[in-house]
Amino acid sequence: MFHSEISGRPGAASFPLLVGAPSRVVAWRDGQAVTAATFLGHVRQVAATLPEADSAVNLCEDRYAFLVAFTALVLRGQTNLLPPSRAAHAVDEVMANHPGAYAIGELDLAPSPPGYLRMPVLDDVSPAYGGIPSIPAEAVVAIGYTSGSTGKPKPNIKTWGSFVASNAGNARMLGLAIGDAFHVVATVPPQHMYGIEMSVLMPLLSDVGVHAGRPFFPADVATALASLPEPRVLVTTPVHLRALIESGIDLPPLAAFVSATAPMSVELATSAEACFGAPLYEVFGSTETCVFASRRTAVDDDWQLYEGVVLHPQPDGTLVDAPQLDAPIALADIVSLHDEGRRFRLRGRNTDLLEIAGKRASLGDLNRRLLAIDGVRDGVLFQLDEADAAGIRRIAGLVVAPTLTADAVLNALRHAMDPVFLPRPLRLVDALPRNETGKLPRAQLIELLVSR
Repeated sequence: MFHSEISGRPGAASFPLLVGAPSRVVAWRDGQAVTAATFLGHVRQVAATLPEADSAVNLCEDRYAFLVAFTALVLRGQTNLLPPSRAAHAVDEVMANHPGAYAIGELDLAPSPPGYLRMPVLDDVSPAYGGIPSIPAEAVVAIGYTSGSTGKPKPNIKTWGSFVASNAGNARMLGLAIGDAFHVVATVPPQHMYGIEMSVLMPLLSDVGVHAGRPFFPADVATALASLPEPRVLVTTPVHLRALIESGIDLPPLAAFVSATAPMSVELATSAEACFGAPLYEVFGSTETCVFASRRTAVDDDWQLYEGVVLHPQPDGTLVDAPQLDAPIALADIVSLHDEGRRFRLRGRNTDLLEIAGKRASLGDLNRRLLAIDGVRDGVLFQLDEADAAGIRRIAGLVVAPTLTADAVLNALRHAMDPVFLPRPLRLVDALPRNETGKLPRAQLIELLVSR
């Protein structure tokens, strides 16, 4: 076993940067196992090249490179800045909020952000068998930005202690379902908080090996899974899962799927389990809270809270108290508690509740009705910011339906919802502006709507 190098104040709480024996598999690159000792050698190699600074934008696309850079920054006491996307404007905005920050990545970028540092090539390196540093629990190791699906992206500070606590909840959930040791392929980017939790923290803090890539197309997902030993877990989203099912592709045997970033329908979860012969676990959380509950969506309506999590329903949302939080955080989700408060059922979001002409509806429910229309491949309904001449904030719609007309979609919606909630306007588009995790940034929805 490694031994620990203790850092931080004497007596202060700290946690290891990496757990397990030096021979434990942390990652898989090109079909080859990367042990903890080799990984730590790469981390020390990169950490030695970092400039003096408080923080850096981690732009690595390769998941192993991201994992090495993430850990090297933590080792040097620097904060990983995680913008909502790697688009230039998003990176520039984050860097502007953190004077003196630089950016780091494994690729040549053109144009590159100011102070961009190209990582050394992660090839042969002497394994590091020495001590494993212990990181102070209060050390700020990441600042994650929300996706912007409900407005401007907001920063959320994450300490090493909070990450250790959130990983413990995820590891316990998956450990009870499939066992403590497994190997992960993830279709979500490592910069996203869900990606951090499932494909960065788990290889560091659990007996988990992660695939270095981020496969997108169904054939690439199958190839990545086939390159790993069993048991295998696919970390994905409803958008990617639907594409896998529609492709008709065969996947290697899976121990489980994990899904997040958007609501999972019972029909999709059931289809996935039937197609691929593995249970699908949906996890519930946010950038602000990290994951704090899960369910097997095909068979459970209620969400099971992680150990130590307590929910406090409020008239306009829910206060979440969890081991990874210094203080309860308010979410817009409205819930009802069951099983002495250990389970909850989601009743909607405060921001999703609509009232037009004295009638009420849930925006989430209206979107489910839209997506249930035969011929609709993708679509979204959302409430406009500005009121019309009658003082009503109307609903707008963007729909991908190549075989339908806008009138045909509206006619189908008339049979599915009260006319006051019909989208005005409704536009047919070739594709929705989904980001890397399948979410829809509101600013891009508005831009697409007014450009039609």
